[in-house]
Amino acid sequence: MSEKIYIFKRFERFWHWSQAALIIFLLLTGLEIHGWYQNFGFEKAVRYHTTAAWTLVGLWVFAIFWHFTTGEWKQYIPTTQKVRAMLEYYLFGIFRNAPYPFRPTQLKKHNPLKRLAHLFIFVIVGPLIWITGWFYLFYDQWPAWGLNGKLSLDIVATGHLIGAYLMLLFLIVHVYLTTTGATPLSHIKAMITGWEEVH
Repeated sequence: MSEKIYIFKRFERFWHWSQAALIIFLLLTGLEIHGWYQNFGFEKAVRYHTTAAWTLVGLWVFAIFWHFTTGEWKQYIPTTQKVRAMLEYYLFGIFRNAPYPFRPTQLKKHNPLKRLAHLFIFVIVGPLIWITGWFYLFYDQWPAWGLNGKLSLDIVATGHLIGAYLMLLFLIVHVYLTTTGATPLSHIKAMITGWEEVH
């Protein structure tokens, strides 16, 4: 027996897909900047990468405002309840057709592991990417900031690349987990229509 619950509001869906498109574009242009392949050419790739980064910053500023004014920020508060049950489900239960141990609602959209994953992105990966990205972008300002000799461009570039690889890892795991719903496309449909099918 299943029922449909309206989980994701219109702005959440817009934010999710816009953010996904920008992050994928940033990963692609970033890999081109690092010489993995050639598509736009180095100068255009840098320009497009910078434009996409500022666009994502604007989207995040608006999203933070929306989350705090609507109270949706509470969806991301980590919890230890059912963490073990979710781990066991993803490691073993999913292969044994075990029941999904978390029931999403409008007040609790994300299971405990998703909350922890988002916390990791918000607290570690995001700041690592943005701080190193801004240092990279404003490299010519380092003397005015008194950073010459105190910070290496190699360290900044390595930190930025590590952040990008962590974001890519999150993206791959995230896409895989979207296929673990009631049907392989049910979670994706929920992020398109807003309605989650719950069993």
